[in-house]
Amino acid sequence: MRAVAQRVSRASVSVAGEMIGRIDTPGLLVLVGVTHTDTPEIAAKLATKLWHLRILHGETSCAETNAPLLVVSQFTLYADTAKGRRPSWSKAAPGPISEPLVEAVVASLRSLGAQVETGEFGAMMDVELVNDGPMTIILDVNE
Repeated sequence: MRAVAQRVSRASVSVAGEMIGRIDTPGLLVLVGVTHTDTPEIAAKLATKLWHLRILHGETSCAETNAPLLVVSQFTLYADTAKGRRPSWSKAAPGPISEPLVEAVVASLRSLGAQVETGEFGAMMDVELVNDGPMTIILDVNE
């Protein structure tokens, strides 16, 4: 799995003009991409890493401050741009594989005690954020 975690002062996600998730206090906006070899165990590992990642102010984590997370699925994190000008999406897992794994990340975060908002899997989403810092971290989680 691959994730981009951005420290934000606030963030929201909307579908067709309707806001479906938002955080109004400092926390993390997390874009999550899934590849073919990912598993529920990898999803749990990513969730734990995100929950304890010390990138909030004062080198604290969401676990320490109870900061919220907004999790949005993002298959384009596995874009392959090695050849030509058009990205290939072959490294991104298809929806039937990736949707349950993104949901597993969210469920694992919630089981750790996290306040989690989400986007809508497969939808065209408008994501708004105020990046705090800016602070943006890319995480690759492999077994």
